[in-house]
Amino acid sequence: MTRQEPAPAHRTPLNRDRVLRAAVALADTTGIDALSMRKLAQELDVVPMALYKHVAGKEELLDGMTDAVLGEIDPPAAGPDWRQVVRGRILSARRVLLRHPWAARVIESRSAPTPAVLAYLDSMAGAFRDGGLSADLTHHVMHAMGSRLLGFSQELFDTSGPSGPPDPALAAHYPHIAELAATAAHDGGSAVGGGCDDQFEFEFALDLLLEGFEGLRRRGWTSARRA
Repeated sequence: MTRQEPAPAHRTPLNRDRVLRAAVALADTTGIDALSMRKLAQELDVVPMALYKHVAGKEELLDGMTDAVLGEIDPPAAGPDWRQVVRGRILSARRVLLRHPWAARVIESRSAPTPAVLAYLDSMAGAFRDGGLSADLTHHVMHAMGSRLLGFSQELFDTSGPSGPPDPALAAHYPHIAELAATAAHDGGSAVGGGCDDQFEFEFALDLLLEGFEGLRRRGWTSARRA
């Protein structure tokens, strides 16, 4: 009787989407600094050259990962109050970046906005315009919001260190800074990367900005009259 060879194991075809999803998962697990084309190929059980059929190299891979992550942000919800529409979208973006702590750094490292970043920012500008903000005011609002539109912002200093009473030498030379440090409460588990705002601080500043923009809209503010 002729011995039959076992059928080859079914292998999921490699495509760009599978490469990007695997790269995102690997960065979530090992950190973005540990990500390499070689390690990604090992994760997908392919030779490294197979990846280059779908991404030209590490930089294109990072661009694609950025777009994959932004694709997880909820679409804008309809509502009568533009502030709640914008707020909800930004907090959705923040939840996404909390799931992928490396993503904020990668977004900032891109030499030019990726298509998904441009589409997201375009939709946010549309939300401001739909809310009655002029194109002039929207332009300045987008500048004022900066990376906060994408759910993250950088602190002046790294606040991810241990909490507790301030150093006596610090208090002696910089009493007001020491006072603030003693009263601040930072939730390290909610930070988008080291040194970023915690959730309360992020929402506090976001709400202040949105209320301020609404006040300018009601007054008919224009940059030509800013003086």
